[in-house]
This record gives sequence, C-alpha cells and structure tokens, in this order.
Amino acid sequence: MITDNLPRGTIVIEDLEVGMSRYLQKQVTDADIRRFAELSTDHNPVHLDDAYAQDSIFEGRIAHGMLTAGLISAVIGEQLPGHGTVYLGQTLKFMAPVRPGDTVRAEVTVDSIDRAKRRVTLVTSCRVGDTVVLKGEAVVLAPCRKID
Repeated sequence: MITDNLPRGTIVIEDLEVGMSRYLQKQVTDADIRRFAELSTDHNPVHLDDAYAQDSIFEGRIAHGMLTAGLISAVIGEQLPGHGTVYLGQTLKFMAPVRPGDTVRAEVTVDSIDRAKRRVTLVTSCRVGDTVVLKGEAVVLAPCRKID
C-alpha cells in the first residue's frame, strides 16, 4: 500500500516555491524485492537468501538500494514537480538498510529554482521511522505552462 500527501499530477515551474515538499510512504514487501531482482537482474543473495544474508554485515536480508531510491523518483515524477518532469541528475548516499516489511517514507523538498532554465534542485531523503536510510539531491527540468 502506498500513501502520499497530495494528489498526483503536475506543479509547473511558475507555481513552484522553495520549501515545497511532498512525500509518499510504502511498505517494502518480500514480493517487491523479488520483482525488483527480476526487473534489474540483480540477484545478489543479500536480497534474496535468508541464510546468506544472515552471515552478512546486515545480519539479514535487505532491499536493493535502488528500489528505495525509486520511491524518490515516484515522488518527483508523480507529485513534485510531477508529470512532465525530466530527471537531470541525482546523488544518493545510502545510510542504513531497508528490510522486508519496513515502511519507507520518501520525501522531496524544493531547495532552489532557476526559472530561466526551468531547473529545480530538490533535497531528497528516505526514512524508516526516525532513521534516515537514504539522502541526496536531485536536479530536474520542471514542466511549464503551455503558451497558446
């Protein structure tokens, strides 16, 4: 189940403001991890094999980091700025593991806006409870109003 704080759609560059923020929350399931492994072809046993993962530094299975990062993409592409946004770049720092059953809150906040170039810099993060599991920054090309 996914929950988010606002309807999906588009916020055009003309309506964006520094400090605007949007999020979604999703429980990461075992099925999500297995589907991501199939889609990405990343079958690292730390994600899929309980016995193997128990002997790793994580002491149990973890979700793929890029599965978690994909939730940031969902907020950007669906909410802020939303439909029509073009990703230009993303930095990611993985801080802690996400485990099957964890509920991840992915949040995006407008940090700066270059209206002339339609470029928006976003602070991005994912949390499980009070723990930051991922942080970074995204630069996107925001949609604008169509001129008739």
